[in-house]
Amino acid sequence: MRNTLFFPILAAATICAAPAGAADLARKAPEAPRAVFDWSGFYIGAHFSAVAGHSNWSSTPAGGSGSIDLFDAFQLFKGTGSYVIGLQAGYNWMLPSRWLIGIEADLNSPNTLGGNTGNTLPSGTVGGHDHQALLGGTVRGRVGYAFDGWLPYVTAGFAWSYDRLRWPPDPSLAQQETALLWRLGWAAGAGVDVPLSPAWSARAEYLATGFGSGTVSFPIAGQSVSSDVLTHAVRLGLNYRLGDDLTKSDVFTKGIDALELERFAVHGQSTFTWQYAPGFRSPYSGANSLAPNQARETFDATLYIGAKLWDGAEFWVNPEINQGFGLSGTFGIASFPSAESYKVGANYPYARVPRYFVRQTLDLGGAVETVQGGPNQFAGKQSAERIVITAGKFSVGDIFDVNKYAHDPRVDFLNWGLADALTFDYAADAWAFTYGTAVEWYTGAWTVRGGAFDLPQTPNSTDLDSSFGQFQLVGELEHRHELWGLAGKVLVTGFLNRARLGNFTDAVRAAQASGTTPNIADVRRYTSKTGLSASLEQQLTADIGMFARAGFSSPNLETNAFTDSDRTVSAGLSLSGRMWGRADDTIGIGGLLNHISASRIAYLDAGGLTAIIGDGRLPNPGDEKVFEAYYSLPVYSWRLTADYQFVANPAFNRDRGPVHLIATRLRTQF
Repeated sequence: MRNTLFFPILAAATICAAPAGAADLARKAPEAPRAVFDWSGFYIGAHFSAVAGHSNWSSTPAGGSGSIDLFDAFQLFKGTGSYVIGLQAGYNWMLPSRWLIGIEADLNSPNTLGGNTGNTLPSGTVGGHDHQALLGGTVRGRVGYAFDGWLPYVTAGFAWSYDRLRWPPDPSLAQQETALLWRLGWAAGAGVDVPLSPAWSARAEYLATGFGSGTVSFPIAGQSVSSDVLTHAVRLGLNYRLGDDLTKSDVFTKGIDALELERFAVHGQSTFTWQYAPGFRSPYSGANSLAPNQARETFDATLYIGAKLWDGAEFWVNPEINQGFGLSGTFGIASFPSAESYKVGANYPYARVPRYFVRQTLDLGGAVETVQGGPNQFAGKQSAERIVITAGKFSVGDIFDVNKYAHDPRVDFLNWGLADALTFDYAADAWAFTYGTAVEWYTGAWTVRGGAFDLPQTPNSTDLDSSFGQFQLVGELEHRHELWGLAGKVLVTGFLNRARLGNFTDAVRAAQASGTTPNIADVRRYTSKTGLSASLEQQLTADIGMFARAGFSSPNLETNAFTDSDRTVSAGLSLSGRMWGRADDTIGIGGLLNHISASRIAYLDAGGLTAIIGDGRLPNPGDEKVFEAYYSLPVYSWRLTADYQFVANPAFNRDRGPVHLIATRLRTQF
């Protein structure tokens, strides 16, 4: 299924006239001029682009030539398409005549911007080549004129691109070669900026970029490919004004102010995480083993853009840039030590839109509560008695199994098993998001939740099931309470997956009959998988909170979208720095126990691999045991966290480890 991507970004601007005053009663004072938005000074921002283009190419000595269409229509269940998310920064000089002269630089991260020859070249050379833009950017001048409430402009300058070409384009074919190519070219376009608040402005822009011919060589194929590139982009963007003097700006100490208008809001965050695994005992290893002596980092930047549609209804979209890998490519430990790492990774920043959904709140009366604005949440009021319906693409974990002390790896614990119940095999693609609908009914001290969600096409894959033939049903019951005046809540969460899954016992028997290594994919059939978990959060004192989780799931079936776990239990504490005179600091201490069934152990011992683990054999199995501690403190507008984890029996293997992991995390949010 292929659909063109449209993500509306709604913006409104209001310019207020200055009130007229009177110098004396005898003469009417002239009307004061309308205030003009101050466009001058430094600014930073972000943009979202839909991009199309083509590349004309020729090869020698084969003599092939043609044109590659670089546009890829949005594919709903893959999340891919020719869209780009970028960051920009610039400076404007505002002249007394209202003419504006500016300079701007941007950095652009595509989702997919490329294509392939799709043919057989002369002389029998099979495959041809593909072309993929990995990164790009421009440095441009701008000239505009500031009217009351809007700024039209033209822009032109230099452009650059970093491209990857492969021959042949199919990675499964033998002797694939890869070449990387820097390109320099031109950029030109026009646009209009509109003020939203004293600091924020919105932008719509058209930009064309062109690059002359560049050449790469493929020695094994004995071919050289020359190609040029021309692209057209339609951009929607947001800019935040820093002012003329950066030394007087408080953006570096206090951060960016969120945009919160009556019907429109913008929040954002950026997180960098670095994690290191030193040497540990490793007498043998397999394809999915954790490697010693390695460090990996991940980076992400997200915008949370919301618009109020009608009474009680909100639309939110979260464009995001991701980069990096988990340790060993997110293999080797079932209770993986970084929930900031996805099951896919990339060397270069790439664009994703993980969430776009509509939330409808139905007011049923009762006490009125104040809601603070934040990511995917408007500031305002809500009734204690209400029904909330969420539909679109989001994470099941946004709504279910939420614990205030252990749930957000950008803020608290990093380990998968402390952020969620490991046995909660929630519907998700490889980035942990899916399509679905959830309904919540808040009444008194209780909340009842239910949801239906799309499962991946194959377990732990990047593609969701476009037929919705594989699905998940989730139910949850929440009770809020007070013990000795201290708040707490209890959650009970259950799920049912209907999907094509493999049974570990069947996989081992099939391998024994054929004399091969067991492969869970060979025995998949449509079946049901179930699980149940419970969660507790409880404030113990004004400065100490505790959490605990326990869960189990169908013991003989492979994982749909999360990790290897049949039974789990976890618990921990969160301590406020007020106890030692640093009110904004936090310490977290947690531990978990992760257990798998005998049938899964037999499969791993026979050399089988799951989506996450597999050391080639497992003669001495044992439960995974994890301890994690972190210290988090503010550093100007950022939050710095130091993290330590101890993992005994990684991948349930007593012959390997234990593993000592250290990490640091740097985050900002507005």
